[in-house]
Amino acid sequence: MSIASHSPRRGNALWAALRRNRLSWLGLALFAIIVFAAVFAPWIAPYDPLQQNILHRLQPPSADYLLGTDTYGRDVLSRLIHGARVSLVVGFVAILIAMIVGSAIGILSGFIGGAFDRIVMSVLDVMLSFPTLLLGLMIAAMLGASFQNLIIAIAITEMAPFARVARAPTISLKQRDFIEAGRAMGFSDSRLMGRHILPNMASEVVVVGSMWMASAIRTEAALSFIGLGVPPPTATWGGMIREGFDNILDSWWLAVFPSLAILLTVLALNILGDALRDAIDPKTRVE
Repeated sequence: MSIASHSPRRGNALWAALRRNRLSWLGLALFAIIVFAAVFAPWIAPYDPLQQNILHRLQPPSADYLLGTDTYGRDVLSRLIHGARVSLVVGFVAILIAMIVGSAIGILSGFIGGAFDRIVMSVLDVMLSFPTLLLGLMIAAMLGASFQNLIIAIAITEMAPFARVARAPTISLKQRDFIEAGRAMGFSDSRLMGRHILPNMASEVVVVGSMWMASAIRTEAALSFIGLGVPPPTATWGGMIREGFDNILDSWWLAVFPSLAILLTVLALNILGDALRDAIDPKTRVE
């Protein structure tokens, strides 16, 4: 018999953490605005993000173009709003894949133990020895620049931390009495891992996921900046920064506004991750 779920209690803890840390409300509001803009981009954006108007190229922020125009006369605000879709989808899907695959590897490694565990941990140590951006760059360069390959590259780079986080509680949980009772009742290893160990460590993985999504968005922007992300003319924040890099002194708005969008998104996710950690981890709670 597994440990009972405490989802109402955890919900109360999360609410209490949000009330204690007022900064978390800022993160929640920022992230909600960004998600809203991404979901309703076709209706919110004032112009078509791909529409070119050479006569209005490199226009500074004005009443007609609130954030100015780029070198092709495209509206920066419209491209910024549509770029949020790419960043959020890539970040969420890549982290979801990394969370599922990495957690499965970590649980399996911790549960089986022995030589299998040592081999898996050695492979993960090699992956963790590479900086995230460098590993993502190598994988993206091998796969080629596309939306799907970008997600795969980021998912692989973020897989090792989830495996590490899932492995540690698995080693502790498999020694608990309810796991031994399950073995005595004839439960299979897959049932013990999937129905008894996974639910008791899922919250820790979710907290890590909320924080590493910010890392995934940064990696997506960096890969797009160097040309290994979503190919143009699709609007991406990293691609917009790259387009404005050559004109940074004369047309500052081209790089500054997408940089601010990345900064605010990463900040919001980190603040929300801290709130989740405070709610779930009893060691960090302040009564």
